[in-house]
Amino acid sequence: MAVSPPDELTEMAQEELNAACALTWPELKRITPWGDTFEGFSPSGRTVEVERRYLWALDPAGAIVVEVEVRDAAARTGVEARALLHAPG
Repeated sequence: MAVSPPDELTEMAQEELNAACALTWPELKRITPWGDTFEGFSPSGRTVEVERRYLWALDPAGAIVVEVEVRDAAARTGVEARALLHAPG
């Protein structure tokens, strides 16, 4: 069964978000605020752009917002996944 394009982008965004959130708290603090964008390939072979953002949250203060966006510029579609991470303890 083939994955439809929006579901494929959603799946990619969630996988990238899981990887982005796998950093330790000290690693996250060192790179926040920061972001990067890179070109990749979807499972079906489409060229996509992946953007990751690490931002300080306003509420609750001291938390980190991790956002991942996967875009298919040719199809003018994209999806975003987001997580709010709190300091351990």
